[in-house]
Amino acid sequence: MKAVILAGGFGTRISEESTIRPKPMVEIGGKPILWHIMKLYAARGVAEFVICAGYRGSMIKDYFANYFLHRSDVTIDLASSSITTHSSDAEDWRVTIVDTGEDTMTGGRLKRVAAFVGDGTFFMTYGDCVSDVDLDALLAVHRSEGALATVTAIQPPGRFGALVLAEDHTRISAFHEKPTGDGGWVNGGFFVVEPAALDYVDGDATVWEREPLERLAADGNLAAYRHTGYWQNMDTLRDKMVLERQWASTAAPWKTW
Repeated sequence: MKAVILAGGFGTRISEESTIRPKPMVEIGGKPILWHIMKLYAARGVAEFVICAGYRGSMIKDYFANYFLHRSDVTIDLASSSITTHSSDAEDWRVTIVDTGEDTMTGGRLKRVAAFVGDGTFFMTYGDCVSDVDLDALLAVHRSEGALATVTAIQPPGRFGALVLAEDHTRISAFHEKPTGDGGWVNGGFFVVEPAALDYVDGDATVWEREPLERLAADGNLAAYRHTGYWQNMDTLRDKMVLERQWASTAAPWKTW
């Protein structure tokens, strides 16, 4: 199976970083978060990736064009303009990077890479979140449900602590630090998709999370895999700092490889 990663957005809410690089290239522990996401899939045996590039997509191309060189011991013969590699710890990935346009919406990006996906079931996710999601279990649910698309559903914790007020409303009887949200399940990314689901995408202006998913759901073609483990996106600089601290702890929750 292949994994498609959406990596073309502007990342405006983390502009401190995204003014100079696409958000998927923002580094956690010295490696782009895109690399961390790919490692999640590689741990499950996925070695083929299709990256939907857009904003500053050339930086993603440059990174992978030089990846093998940077991960290898080399002899550079200046006289003959040749390079000989001796050993490398580069992964055995096949990476296709497609310029899907700067202003294209998420659904449009998927539609643009349809030819590179082929006619087989594929994984799909966003280029800014990591998780310890069980990809095998996700795929099993998708196949058992026979849906055209399956989304990983999560219940993110609240961003703020919750106060429990006493009956007189002037005293606090309890305090819960960042409890689970309102109990609703939300889109956590990490999809499994059938190529036929792309027929629900009209064009570049289509937002995958709106019309296509809504229509798939209405037609009974959208399944859910409920994930109750770790999940963290990198939407803001604060989120990046959280991920950096977790990676530095040597026990990053998403490091399943």
